[in-house]
Amino acid sequence: MNVAVVILNWNGIKLLEQFLPSVIEHSKNEAKIYVVDNASTDGSVSFIDSNFPEIAIIQNTENGGYAKGYNDGLKNLSEDIFILLNSDVEVTKSWINPIISEFENNSSLAVVQPKILDYNSKDYFEYAGAAGGFIDRYGYPFCRGRLFNSVEKDIGQYNDTASIFWASGACFCIRKDIFIKMEGFDETFFAHQEEIDLCWRIHNEGFDVSYTGASTVYHVGGGTLKASNPKKTFFNFRNSLLCLVKNTRGFTSFKLVLTRLFLDGLSGFYFLFKGQFKHILAIIHAHFSFYFLLRSTFRKRKEIKQQTKYYKTRSIVWRYFINRKRTFKEL
Repeated sequence: MNVAVVILNWNGIKLLEQFLPSVIEHSKNEAKIYVVDNASTDGSVSFIDSNFPEIAIIQNTENGGYAKGYNDGLKNLSEDIFILLNSDVEVTKSWINPIISEFENNSSLAVVQPKILDYNSKDYFEYAGAAGGFIDRYGYPFCRGRLFNSVEKDIGQYNDTASIFWASGACFCIRKDIFIKMEGFDETFFAHQEEIDLCWRIHNEGFDVSYTGASTVYHVGGGTLKASNPKKTFFNFRNSLLCLVKNTRGFTSFKLVLTRLFLDGLSGFYFLFKGQFKHILAIIHAHFSFYFLLRSTFRKRKEIKQQTKYYKTRSIVWRYFINRKRTFKEL
């Protein structure tokens, strides 16, 4: 089983300098390493050429974000397994072997995610992925090891193999043939939650998504777009709504979107209370962008199958803020 480790880069020369050595050291014997460059202007490509000649470079002609960047970059690769790795990830010894084993042991397995810990606090799970992702009835994502801003310490509680709903884009391992079958990521998303949408569509086709605690990586998080950036708020709010409309049907979809619009309004009041006015504008912008994209989204969902049950809990907001649940095992 041939493996490609593929790192998407956009003006991330400092991250490449910091993290490529660990990727090469712990991956070169199991995988071919690629960097897909999204039209960087910071000298990233020449830096890789000069310092890491063993890495193959794929140059995209534009910055199409995570979704289009990977769709374009993966088109001509021949390996059986694609490991899509963020540029701000430190990998560990023998991290690829458990991932390969998962694919070899389950022919219906489409996607695998390793354990993702916090690079800056290595005893704790990392926000974007932790020990595998789920969503609630209203499309809010959460993880084993992280509910909203409550992040668990890693004490071995997730040293298992488990079925999950979505795998983190920070380290997203997928079979090439499934990626092609699903036509890759939805490029409308640009960045954020495109991996949730892809995993949802994969589930709808009857394939599995899994987590393995036998493989560990350390993620910085926010290497390209920090949580404080209103653009991140825009993409998260808009793309979550698009994901709901694409993958649910009929009156259920209508009810879910109405509820989410109301809850998004409450989030706006939260940002108002904190004086973060740019994030309020980002939510408003997200809603109008969502309305603008509704027609094309309806066309897309005609091609998507729908499964009956997709959520872990009815409302993670209620369970967290009202019932005071702070860990995944309490849900």
